Amino acid sequence: MVDTRVLGVGDWRLWRELRLAALAEAGYAFGAQLADWQGDGDRQERWRGRLAIPGSYNVVAVLDGRPAGMASGVPTGHDGIVELISMYVAPAGRGRGVGDHLVRAVEQWARLVGARTLRLAVVEGNEHAWALYQRHGFRNTGELGDLMPDGVRREHVMTKSLVG
Repeated sequence: MVDTRVLGVGDWRLWRELRLAALAEAGYAFGAQLADWQGDGDRQERWRGRLAIPGSYNVVAVLDGRPAGMASGVPTGHDGIVELISMYVAPAGRGRGVGDHLVRAVEQWARLVGARTLRLAVVEGNEHAWALYQRHGFRNTGELGDLMPDGVRREHVMTKSLVG
């Protein structure tokens, strides 16, 4: 069974542990690089700040008593649009419903805050993530997102309408 734990700034150590694991194990999927969050970048106030983004929702999925994934919902600055970011499912949670659980949790939060659209960016080639998001009703907008750290691949923007 997958449980959800909503995080506050005091949970920065748990967030840090999962985020560093995500960047080490699946760095190809993120715009940030592991090196960005190590050394001088690995500071308590930075991790706390990440969890303190105004209006954000940060959640960890727990499977069999262990953290198995993470995701965040954040405001975009555009009325009615929020974004799903920092989505990661640890290898032990893959194929066990953890990704579905996280997407549903962020979508539920988005609806509670009155969002009309849930947006995300996924990198080309991350087929498992594409399949997960499509399964949950997200559609490719055709809009290109940020350039990835490799300087070659780009993110692709997907959205889901929360009205109707």
